[in-house]
Amino acid sequence: MSCTRANRRLSGLRRHRRLTSLIATITAVPLLTVLGHDPAQAAPHSRTDEVGTGDRTATVSITHVDPALPSPDGDVTISGTITNEGDSAIVDSSVAARQGVPLANRSAIDEAATRTGFDSAADGQIVRDHGQDIGDIAPGMSRTFSLEIPVSELSLGEDGVYQLGVTLIGQTESARWDDNLGIGRTLLSWQPDGRNEDSTGQTGLTVLWPLISGTHLTAQTGSDAVQTPVFRDDALLDEISPGGRLYQMVTLGADLPVTWVIDPDLLASVDAMLEDYQVPGENGDLVNGTGQDEARDFLSELQDAVRGDEVVALPFADPDLASLAHRGMDVQGALGQLRTATDTAAVTVETVLNTDVRLNTRIAWPVDGAIDPDIVSVATSAGADQIITRSDSLRNGDSLSYTPTAARPIGGGTTAIVADERLSTLFEGDMSRTGSASLAGQELLAQTMAISQQEPGLERSVVMAPQRMPTSAQAEAMASALTTLREQGDWVRFLDLSEAAEATPDPAANQRVPSPDAYPQELRDQELPTSAFQSMRDTKRTLDDFAVILTEPDRVTVPFGNAIHREMSASWRGSQQAAADFRSRVQGEIIGLTQQVHLIPKADITLSGRSATIPVTVQNNLVQDVQGLVLRLESSRRLGLEVSEGQSVVIGSGHSQSFKFSTTANANGPVSLTAQLYTADGKPYGEPMRFQADVTSITAQVMMVIAGGLLLVVLAGIRMYTQRKRAAREPAEDEESTEESTEESAEVLVEAGEAFSEGESTADTGARGGAPSSVGEKLDPGT
Repeated sequence: MSCTRANRRLSGLRRHRRLTSLIATITAVPLLTVLGHDPAQAAPHSRTDEVGTGDRTATVSITHVDPALPSPDGDVTISGTITNEGDSAIVDSSVAARQGVPLANRSAIDEAATRTGFDSAADGQIVRDHGQDIGDIAPGMSRTFSLEIPVSELSLGEDGVYQLGVTLIGQTESARWDDNLGIGRTLLSWQPDGRNEDSTGQTGLTVLWPLISGTHLTAQTGSDAVQTPVFRDDALLDEISPGGRLYQMVTLGADLPVTWVIDPDLLASVDAMLEDYQVPGENGDLVNGTGQDEARDFLSELQDAVRGDEVVALPFADPDLASLAHRGMDVQGALGQLRTATDTAAVTVETVLNTDVRLNTRIAWPVDGAIDPDIVSVATSAGADQIITRSDSLRNGDSLSYTPTAARPIGGGTTAIVADERLSTLFEGDMSRTGSASLAGQELLAQTMAISQQEPGLERSVVMAPQRMPTSAQAEAMASALTTLREQGDWVRFLDLSEAAEATPDPAANQRVPSPDAYPQELRDQELPTSAFQSMRDTKRTLDDFAVILTEPDRVTVPFGNAIHREMSASWRGSQQAAADFRSRVQGEIIGLTQQVHLIPKADITLSGRSATIPVTVQNNLVQDVQGLVLRLESSRRLGLEVSEGQSVVIGSGHSQSFKFSTTANANGPVSLTAQLYTADGKPYGEPMRFQADVTSITAQVMMVIAGGLLLVVLAGIRMYTQRKRAAREPAEDEESTEESTEESAEVLVEAGEAFSEGESTADTGARGGAPSSVGEKLDPGT
């Protein structure tokens, strides 16, 4: 019954159009004369050639076409959704399919997939007797439809790609006449003669399947023996858990004919989750992570999925080659970081996967496949001899009427593997909408069929390199389309990337690398700044200077070296502030570690006597021993105060040690002293420690005591001399008077001796006095 009403509506619509067309012809001149060119004043029927707007808009989304490759004597089921986008309700509506329109080439396919509006010449004729009543649709509401149409009714001809359309016909409450209210389109690949049982005329297709994530691990580790890793957040757990993006990529890719492209940093990060690890809690404090089981299951699934497949290992942390080429090539050490990241890749993948794979580490993959001579130079400097680019970068222009083979020599023994831009970007949109996913899948079939029909006698291979980090919905849409292509599309045969790279190049294809001016400005604006590479250089220098004093340098060089690689990651594009914060954090952490080995400050001291010893204390708060340092103490007045040579420093973890320096004073007065640690190659280590010494070879107190003692001796002598003279003049004095005089003289001498002894003690105390050099220190007095 619904089909009958829909068919009557179509007949009525045709009669209405013929009548309004006749009226328009008769009245065209008067109307133009009176109304001018204002489209708002046009008759209602003038809207039949386009999708309505405002209160007449409806979206027709085709969500499913089954089968994707129909047989001549079968049916095609087209399902979808209609949504009223207008302000007025749609009433008394129905949908009907439109006959197939042949699309002659890939450009016609592009136009059909993106065209909006209705064009009766380009959208085919309505298929009669197979419509469906929809009825009323309130504003903002949706209705579903499903049309079952015999293939014979679609007017399909020879092999090729056809456009199919579904039209919504009806009225709105504000416009009570039948009209086209919306149209949806899809693509249908048509092969009436059935599958090709051999490989003759097949086009080789390589599909890259990327396993890449952002930066998750930090340089920070615990002080325990196993160095418990610390993550930036817990986002990686979400990605590798069942239903997460990366988990979907692994489980879907396991059943697909793809070449895996893996960032080794992802494997290292998941591997770090197998044991204890920490993440920031709600209040910023570190808490224990809980993803051990998920990490173990993810790696197990991945090992099973890639077993026997080709795996491309990108340089560690997926460095941004374009940023390095354009902003970092002149920064010392930047290219060396890329080489180290490349060397780290193979051992990381082999260690973590621990399964039989065909590993390829000679591949470079710039962002979006965009290249220029500088990017090629940077990529090859790290050992890559194959660069994945894209056809919108290495363009062919209009010189070729077909899609050439992906492999192209670009000089210097380097091969550019040119991914097809149309295929590579098919699944970049919002694939959570079933209509978008369905159209992308149909377009993959259509584009590959069109490629194979361009030059049937010319054997070629093409490459599909999707976005680096597809969403779960995008991954599902790709997997569904590739499964259909593998099962029903006999015009392609799937190849590994190494096979595509070894294919015979097409001499007619463009092999000239585009100039730097051709690099897309949008991509250039997303690059890491030069200051980022300068920060990496400074961090690396600090790390190198620190590592030489450690007895277990790997505890520091591995986590911090990997963190520096992560600072170059292409995943920072679009997140400049987060990238800057990460660099600052890494640099701050390594500086903080170097400061754990330092000199303990000293207060000013007093040196009495010609020679003395000065202790200087070094503290090691690290969890490992340090060695290879030299401690030197230098005087600002080398002629006034000579200091002994530097001393080698070896200190156990968590300990301090004092080193004594001998000094020789040649002059009195204040002297500035500087203690400094040096590495074995003479580079200063840490901040210097400065203090002052007051040198007093013979102190003023000692001089006063000596002078006082001499004065007493002189006075005593004078008294004795006077007594003797008196005795000579008065011989008659009795013996008792003489003895009393002698006793008085002796008492004077004893008092003088005691005074001298007390003065010497006071001088010695003064030599030892003054502010202490540090807690618990003693200065040995000079001779």
